[in-house]
Amino acid sequence: MKKFLVLVTVGLVCSAFAFAGGGKDTNTISIGYVGPLSGGVAHYGTESRNGALLAIEEINKAGGILGKQIAFKDEDDEGDAAKVINAFNRLVSQNKASFVIGSSTSGPTIAISDRAQAQKIILITPSGTNEAITQAGDYIFRACFIDPFQGIAGANFAYDTIGARKAAIFFDNGNDYCVGLADSFRKQFKAKGGEIAADESYQTGEVDFNAQLTKIRSVNPDIIFLPDYYQTVSLIAKQVRQLGMTIPLLGGDGWDGLIDNAGDEALNGFFSTGFSAESTAANVQTFVKAYQARFGYTPDTFSALGYDCVLLLRDAIVKAGSADPSVVKGALAEVSGNYITGNIRYDANRDPIKGAVILEIVKKDGKLTTAYKTTVNP
Repeated sequence: MKKFLVLVTVGLVCSAFAFAGGGKDTNTISIGYVGPLSGGVAHYGTESRNGALLAIEEINKAGGILGKQIAFKDEDDEGDAAKVINAFNRLVSQNKASFVIGSSTSGPTIAISDRAQAQKIILITPSGTNEAITQAGDYIFRACFIDPFQGIAGANFAYDTIGARKAAIFFDNGNDYCVGLADSFRKQFKAKGGEIAADESYQTGEVDFNAQLTKIRSVNPDIIFLPDYYQTVSLIAKQVRQLGMTIPLLGGDGWDGLIDNAGDEALNGFFSTGFSAESTAANVQTFVKAYQARFGYTPDTFSALGYDCVLLLRDAIVKAGSADPSVVKGALAEVSGNYITGNIRYDANRDPIKGAVILEIVKKDGKLTTAYKTTVNP
């Protein structure tokens, strides 16, 4: 309920930032945001939007970029690859956005990446990790690491830190995000000398996993790699524990939000992500305190990635000395610096080179929370 009240307030604030015709006003720079603000993965979109909004408020308060204020408008795509297109079109045609942050998951982001490239709009996704996203062209960027690195980081953590030698993989074979992480984990774990003792899959929307999990239990793995979004992970984790398996569960950044949607079945769970609020870095602690003061709770990875998207755009515009996307894209590709989610520099595909944080789900004062475990670098 606390978050609901905060989000209502944020929605009103966002409207206040939506200056009509912002792109036509030479005194403003129009930045749009599109992501799932409702629906099954609303946590991702809402947190990224909040992080972006905080950064924009801070920048505008400090005088803007190149002496111009940022005009901001958000759109809800509900995590839907069809609805995201209309949302993107509104940002570009009605709000004249030259820069768009979004979407939160890979499918919707891929659906608009070609459009952004064709219209010469800089699109930067906070958390779309599929490799195909940036292949659309040189106007497309991301703030997060890509799927293969998450899978590799997960395999290294499982083998080196947990000491797993037999792993089971359980994934949604109709979800590109899940397939991508599963593929890279599978290859890396085997390359390190580990055995994939079970390799099971399910369909999107499936809720009864008993048959597959029974097969997994029969091979007695040391760990289950479960790359999916938090709602599905919660369902699967419950059934894993009901079958008597107490082994560690491991996933990717799709697990963010799990502690608000699961119970003790999530304990002994680990996941890769791009940020830890426990970091002692000065810029991280400044961000965490500002976010808590603004929204009333601690930010997560999606909040930090949304914030970083705005900072990356700001730095590129300043470096370019212009808000023209055709000039900014070159400056953005050359950005290299310390951001909230770590040191970021781009490779030739405009994918950031950065480390992955591994968090453990623990219980503190009777509530689930996350604890920093380690960092896996490229």
